[in-house]
Amino acid sequence: MDIRRATLAEVRKMAAWANAEGWTPGLGDAAAFHAADPEGFFVAEVGGEMAACLSVVNHSPAFAFLGLYICRPDLRGRGIGYALWQAGLGHAGDRVVGLDGVAAQEANYAKSGFLRSGATVRHEGPLAARPDPDIRPVAPDDLPDLLALDRAATGVERRAFLRAWLTPTATRQAVCLPDGTGLAVIRRCGRGVKLGPVLAADAETALRLIRAALCRMPEAPVIVDVPEGGALGDRLAGLGFVPNFATARMYRGPSPRGDGRQQAIATMELG
Repeated sequence: MDIRRATLAEVRKMAAWANAEGWTPGLGDAAAFHAADPEGFFVAEVGGEMAACLSVVNHSPAFAFLGLYICRPDLRGRGIGYALWQAGLGHAGDRVVGLDGVAAQEANYAKSGFLRSGATVRHEGPLAARPDPDIRPVAPDDLPDLLALDRAATGVERRAFLRAWLTPTATRQAVCLPDGTGLAVIRRCGRGVKLGPVLAADAETALRLIRAALCRMPEAPVIVDVPEGGALGDRLAGLGFVPNFATARMYRGPSPRGDGRQQAIATMELG
């Protein structure tokens, strides 16, 4: 077995594996993920072929996020994934590390010092696009205010990731309130579109942002990953959305504390 850092092409393969596992990443996620921390993606090779993968993205000197932890089904149970896990966590050093983990792995993550802080619930359903005169596409001049908004809303700094995430592409667009108090990013997936992050003072403003973002990509179904207990989840349920997937949000170290404006997370892979 050989453990090494992944190339961008391999990060794209990692995203394809995540899609096969039902995580539904965006079609263009890999490039933005890699830009966040090019040193933070790892693969284990067996017989010259990729056997397992993992990301531990160092967002800042204080915080990292772990994701894309997948071992090929035919090679599970041989210790390959755990060896990769240990190597990846070494990249984080003494940073606080977060992850969104499936229930079946929660006990295993706890053995490495991760404690449950809450949950992330995926909601899926139909939603009509609706233009809003107060909401417009993100422009380069908006970045300072939006970086500050994300830092306050999430409690963490993730400048490199957001600079890539907020750059418009054919598969990802972002809209905001001009005063920097609201943000929604929409991206095309293999099936429908996914919103995240959605940052707003309340659920109603979040819905306005989501509907305005859908004008950029009016597709279905609409998928939103919401922190457990958030008011946006209740509003989506009232509009016919169905919760169909959940993960445990866990941290090794103190849980970051945002100011309540994170209505939907950016991704289950990078936080």
